[in-house]
Amino acid sequence: MPHVHRSPWRPKTRREFLLRGAHGFGALALGALSADWARADRRRDPLAPKPPQFEPRTRAVIFLYMDGGPSQVDTFDPKPRLDRENGQPIGMAIPKTQFDDVGDVLASPWKTRQRGESGLWVSDLLPHIASCADDICVVRSMVSKFPEHTAANYFLHTGHNPQGRPSMGAWIAYGLGCESYDLPGYVVLNGGLIPPGGIENFGSGFLPATYQGSVFGSGQVPLANVVPREGDSALQRRKLALLERLDRAGQEREGTDEGVEAAIANYELAFRMQAAVPELTGLSGESEATRRLYGFDHPYQHTRTYARQCLLARRLVERGVRFVELTCPHTGHDRWDQHGGLKKGHEDNARATDQPVAALLKDLKARGLLETTLVVWAGEFGRTPMAQGKDGRDHNPHGFSIWLAGGGVKAGHVHGETDEYGYFAVDGKVEIYDLHATMLHLLGMDHEKLTVRFSSRDMRLTDVHGRLVHQLLA
Repeated sequence: MPHVHRSPWRPKTRREFLLRGAHGFGALALGALSADWARADRRRDPLAPKPPQFEPRTRAVIFLYMDGGPSQVDTFDPKPRLDRENGQPIGMAIPKTQFDDVGDVLASPWKTRQRGESGLWVSDLLPHIASCADDICVVRSMVSKFPEHTAANYFLHTGHNPQGRPSMGAWIAYGLGCESYDLPGYVVLNGGLIPPGGIENFGSGFLPATYQGSVFGSGQVPLANVVPREGDSALQRRKLALLERLDRAGQEREGTDEGVEAAIANYELAFRMQAAVPELTGLSGESEATRRLYGFDHPYQHTRTYARQCLLARRLVERGVRFVELTCPHTGHDRWDQHGGLKKGHEDNARATDQPVAALLKDLKARGLLETTLVVWAGEFGRTPMAQGKDGRDHNPHGFSIWLAGGGVKAGHVHGETDEYGYFAVDGKVEIYDLHATMLHLLGMDHEKLTVRFSSRDMRLTDVHGRLVHQLLA
């Protein structure tokens, strides 16, 4: 009998229906299993979210690093005595300065006024930040141990002056992980100036490399290789799988290695970032009003650069990144480090950063994010109240100003005091260790308990120092 092809349209028997239906139920089960596998991968991910040690006040930090050291007496700590004694020798004993070029007392070129309902003093140098006076907490009594940029930068970023220690961003990512599956826990937005000391300021030290800062450039393509070379994503996936198999095989021969585990995790994260980063940096969905608020239409190129950084910082914390650091744009000066030409240098740096910083605070507040985001504005030290040469200021680690906003700190508040010249902290002194301890506390971590065993001792960001500054807390 000749073979007869059965019509595909004939009615199915009950047995055939159940057999075919079983494959559909299997697909549903496979989908559920795949989701479980994805969750399992997230649990194995070193950047998977980790519970805080206690109830946090904030979930992310944006660190606005003012590279070079803004002058405290020209920003948030006005000193009438400088006006009275302008051009006269300083009337107090002073330590040897960095360059030992001690001139006469130098009055501030800018007026400082009380702002907002709080009456907080902010210089005319920073008119946009002045409009946010009721949202910031100024610390006028910061001190550092180092008067030289590189050592002071390492100290501010890592709590130690030699290079090679984990930065505060790495410690925070290590302690809390990241709420985003597709982005790093610690991102550095490079405006054009990597600070003295280089990328070691953002390093992971003895922590796994997974926790080091990922440096994003300021251009439309912020990372090398973020656009894949392969035209077929499946091909790229197979290459990645091969790399992992080779790494795993090496581990089976040599034993588990923390560095290899970090490399595998970084490969996987880099793969996921190829989809996430273009969407992040494309600024899709941002209104023209938002762009104008930040300064995208500003005639000064460096304002536009920093505006993009500040807007990206907001978008990063929205997506669950724990720690975002912004470096300054290159305005043609040596950062905020005005040993000469104080007026021109500080004004150009302020023009680049002032409007975008204020916009960031206002945008976070309008979106309900300021309550859960800690914003820190700080340099590595301040500057002297007397001139270096005729119109500059030398380094001063003995008493300088920073400010914090959001994330559980007092708003419209001033903490600490310097002497009548603005040289030394004389009340409410806050050390870098104390700043780090307070930042960790707001994130729900005890700085004495966030430790890693290394070189036969328990290491921590604050070493054997640090105290919580309760006076800063709301």
